[in-house]
Amino acid sequence: MRKIIVHEFITLDGVIQAPGHKKEDTDGGFTHGGWTIPFWHDEIGAHFDAIFQDADTLLLGRKTWQTHGEAFNPNPAEDPFAGMKKYVVSTTLKSTETWRDSILISNNVVEEVKKLKNESGKNIMMDGSSVLLQTLIEHDLIDEYALHVYPLVLGVGKKLFPQGKHLNLKLIESSSLPTGVTYQRYQPVGK
Repeated sequence: MRKIIVHEFITLDGVIQAPGHKKEDTDGGFTHGGWTIPFWHDEIGAHFDAIFQDADTLLLGRKTWQTHGEAFNPNPAEDPFAGMKKYVVSTTLKSTETWRDSILISNNVVEEVKKLKNESGKNIMMDGSSVLLQTLIEHDLIDEYALHVYPLVLGVGKKLFPQGKHLNLKLIESSSLPTGVTYQRYQPVGK
């Protein structure tokens, strides 16, 4: 069975919203976008690359998929996800033309993701996609969390873990970067 691996940039209070730039995701009046920028270190990119070496599929919610597609579809040579199958979960999208090699999942999300996990292939990667992630976490479909934990608390924003969900996780890797970011990999106990 394939694994679903979540890679997130996350604050100490669990916020994953708009890590890359101010206007990335302003839902709920979020004004802290771009919070990762002062903490960049090349090891972050190296961790990201290492995770993707064992993956051939990307699974995203609509907003994250659109953001990635708008950035990478016009510049295929710079697309870090080139050659990967991309699945987008949305009940509102009618077309996947925004980003090449994309397939739409529009209903029975949990069942469709279970089928995807049972197909042959490498790991399935996720990032962003807070609404979709919380649904998959609720149904215990995540096999690993690869988190770059940033030394700040924002107090507001979209969170990785759904409120009320209890998870026991085991730490399988941890390292500190010179900028204060820690890289932590966790697997649910029993997986």
